[in-house]
Amino acid sequence: MAEAFKFELVSPERLLVSEQVESVVIPGAEGEMTVMAHHAPVMTTIKPGVVTLKTVSGQEERYV
Repeated sequence: MAEAFKFELVSPERLLVSEQVESVVIPGAEGEMTVMAHHAPVMTTIKPGVVTLKTVSGQEERYV
């Protein structure tokens, strides 16, 4: 099982998610990128799309 980390997803209007997750898949300008605990710092452009979270309970949640 992967190590969990705190993830927050914020829109201009409000905080959408604040919870412990195992991984987050984000739509980057050069393709999807999976972020896990202790991921190396990286800067990239994020494009509109689906953000997928894998929670510590093993469920997947998707946000557009």
